[in-house]
Amino acid sequence: WRCPDNGAMALRGAWTQGRGLLLWGAWTQRGQWTRALATSAGARGRCEALVYHKHGEPLNVIHLENVKLSQLGDFDIRIQMLAAPINPSDINMMQGTYPILPDLPAIGGNEGVGQILEVGSKVTNMKPGDWVIPSDAGLGTWRIEAVSNMNTFIKVPKVIPLLCAATLSVNPCTAYRMLYDFESLKPGDSVIQNAANSGVGQATIQIAKAMSLKTINVIRDRPDIQELSDRLKAMGADYVITEEALRKPEMKELFKVVPRPRLALNGVGGKSATEMLRHLEKGGTIVTYGGMAKKPVTVPVSALIFKDVKIRGFWVTQWKREHGHDLVQEMISQLCGFIEEGKLKAPICTEVQFQDYQTALKAATTPFTSSKQILIM
Repeated sequence: WRCPDNGAMALRGAWTQGRGLLLWGAWTQRGQWTRALATSAGARGRCEALVYHKHGEPLNVIHLENVKLSQLGDFDIRIQMLAAPINPSDINMMQGTYPILPDLPAIGGNEGVGQILEVGSKVTNMKPGDWVIPSDAGLGTWRIEAVSNMNTFIKVPKVIPLLCAATLSVNPCTAYRMLYDFESLKPGDSVIQNAANSGVGQATIQIAKAMSLKTINVIRDRPDIQELSDRLKAMGADYVITEEALRKPEMKELFKVVPRPRLALNGVGGKSATEMLRHLEKGGTIVTYGGMAKKPVTVPVSALIFKDVKIRGFWVTQWKREHGHDLVQEMISQLCGFIEEGKLKAPICTEVQFQDYQTALKAATTPFTSSKQILIM
């Protein structure tokens, strides 16, 4: 479906229904339909999805297929996916290296936002038109439609930006929990983190600023480092330094103007994590949530004996499963509050049409890509 380009008109979700025909679309500022789905009652029950039948490199194993939808049960909802990001954990699942793996064949993606099309007869707290996000990993969000139990989803306000909703359930939740759960931080305290340009890193910068904390943000050296540094500072980063600078004596000068951090967030591992450990305040905590360097975290003996640092790990999927739907809903509501107040924005994103998924996957697996790839359905 194509509509004439008439400028910056913004209309999301248009529907007409007659003789069982459902038209559903999204109009973007580029002035073209990103999706128009027409199905009769007989044709319903199938949708397009990105499926992999074996583990391997994403571009080699994932394909666009037509899959069958489950029947709508009394406690189920049927949604149309609107947008879904490509996260590192999604890549790891396809490679077969993630701690939890779905049965094969599997649909890719664990995060995104959808709009409810239909609800089961026993669903009372959701209605057609509401926006929902997955409450846990495993839904398979790289698809046009999904049918699942209502408790598989959490409702979010439609007033928040689409990209914020699509990227809400993983990285901001990880950043939020690490900032609140491991140290009793007070305004003026500092936090140090590596992988500061990652999705978690960008969320950490913004949530920490909302908490009146100072952030020391470590990134790898790269050709566009000044541009990246400026973007992170525009988000609220107080200090942006390279991993090489982290190892230099000049760091002592930094700690004359900002207190040593009580909390370090590690998404890299290897030398980067070791160097952050050296700068922690006595009794501080380093929390590891990722290992992009694929190297172990080496802890200096002196940090354990003389500084009594604490070494912790965090996995948001496990937290959600241990704490249940109500606490996850509470956390999502607080994050949505930050978004509505303008304190939390989506990470740097590139929107890619669903049919162009190979372009998005290639970018997502390219080193030094600072922009998160978002599939637009």
